[in-house]
Amino acid sequence: MESKAKVTVCIATYNGEKFLKDQLDSILNQLTFDDEVIISDDSSTDNTIQILRYFAKKDNRIKLFLGQGFRDPILNFQNALIHATGDYIYLSDQDDVWLDGKIEKINSCLKQHDLVIHDSIVTDESLNQMYPSFFEYFGSKKGILKNIIKSSYYGSCMAFRKQLLTEALPFPKTKEIGHDLWLGLVAELTGSVLFLKEPYLLYRRHLDTFTMRGMGGKKRTILQMARGRIIMCFEIVKFLFKKLLKKPSKQY
Repeated sequence: MESKAKVTVCIATYNGEKFLKDQLDSILNQLTFDDEVIISDDSSTDNTIQILRYFAKKDNRIKLFLGQGFRDPILNFQNALIHATGDYIYLSDQDDVWLDGKIEKINSCLKQHDLVIHDSIVTDESLNQMYPSFFEYFGSKKGILKNIIKSSYYGSCMAFRKQLLTEALPFPKTKEIGHDLWLGLVAELTGSVLFLKEPYLLYRRHLDTFTMRGMGGKKRTILQMARGRIIMCFEIVKFLFKKLLKKPSKQY
């Protein structure tokens, strides 16, 4: 009989008191007793810590790493991820809502793929629908070059096998490549990626969102974008070179 895969959900929080309860409720309702939620908080100054401690007290699946002081969402997510023990790892933001059936469906897909990213419904702060398909709005799809130019890899909709994390860590020491984009690129370079066109998330957009990518966020200059793409290409080449060095030579 095939054993059930353990799920780890990794969340990086920072001043997320407004929507955190909705997010946690939607996640915990889909997990089994053997699964876990790893939460790394980057020194929140609102009531986020109190909310997290309340949930952790009543649910021992939640493991907290508080007051890290990174002041950096990439490092904050990395801190959560290095504590993950599950076979399948899910990323989660602090302000969305998971839709029913997400874990069951994505787990089934991860049996054949190293990374799965599913579609989402884009909503406003009150969860009123703005766009029925994130994929269609942003033109999301696979491809190294495509994702260097414009990323389709959004962590709130991603899950992957533990082995991928072993390949991807530590994350590149640059803010030009988000943790989610890097995981997506490494998955494409080393394994199989699935873009699932079924929505399993209410992707909430609001004024406090860390980034409003493509939805009214601050625009970068052409020079800044060019620099970022050069850095991405450099990190990809460096990653491939390191893999080549690790590859065992043939024995004759």
